[in-house]
Amino acid sequence: MRQLKYLLVVFGLLVPAMAMAHGPTRQKVTLTTEVAAEPAEVWAAIGDFQDLTWHPAVVSQTGEGGNEIDATRQLYLSDQGADGPTIDEVLYKYDAEKMTYSYRITEVAVEVLPVTNYSSHLTVKPLDGGGSLVEWRGAFYRGYPNNDPPPELNDEAAISAVTGVYQAGLDALVDRFGAPQS
Repeated sequence: MRQLKYLLVVFGLLVPAMAMAHGPTRQKVTLTTEVAAEPAEVWAAIGDFQDLTWHPAVVSQTGEGGNEIDATRQLYLSDQGADGPTIDEVLYKYDAEKMTYSYRITEVAVEVLPVTNYSSHLTVKPLDGGGSLVEWRGAFYRGYPNNDPPPELNDEAAISAVTGVYQAGLDALVDRFGAPQS
């Protein structure tokens, strides 16, 4: 009986301490845009995992495996190639029929993108009346995994950076295909 009381006291002390000592929470960003082109045309432009050069931040890329699961790509974000900022990614889901793919970052410096444990999904859907809806969503943790992160690696910095990446890509698609007529 004494052991049970002891365990209850210890448990009672640990639970509040664990609640106060939590680390970062998983953040999520979802952005969408509508474009005037039909889904097949948009998918032809963005559906190849080995070609993210439609995004204005990507100067070039290399990769292996095409659109097969576990395919890899390395994105070069400046004309310095591998000597400049890069992002390494791996494909873990691909469905050309549903016009969607999912990938995760395997390596990125937090100075380039202040996130960890990042995964993302890119999807093209038809709009009623013509045109396409492009959805880009991701989930990630901030770049600093411990409590009290510096401002450039906190949740807000991570959300802002990912939102900026997605918005730049979606804006490029609107520039390329035009917005649907209202």
